[in-house]
Amino acid sequence: MGSLFYILFWALRVFQLILLARVLMSWIPNLDYSNPIARFLYKATEPVLAPIRSALPPLGGIDLSPLVVFLSISVLIELVI
Repeated sequence: MGSLFYILFWALRVFQLILLARVLMSWIPNLDYSNPIARFLYKATEPVLAPIRSALPPLGGIDLSPLVVFLSISVLIELVI
């Protein structure tokens, strides 16, 4: 049972890093989104971000869905520990 929690912990941490990379990527102007790394980051995170983005009210062009996901993952990590 302990190894299952260990695997879950590291899966959540890796997803946080992938999400962080996507957020940082969004700050780069003129980024080529046909790049394989950019496509991977988008495809890996969009299934999680899209439902949250549609549930949040619009805030003048500011996307808070990554922040909600970061906080949710942090809570899950604390529950796993």
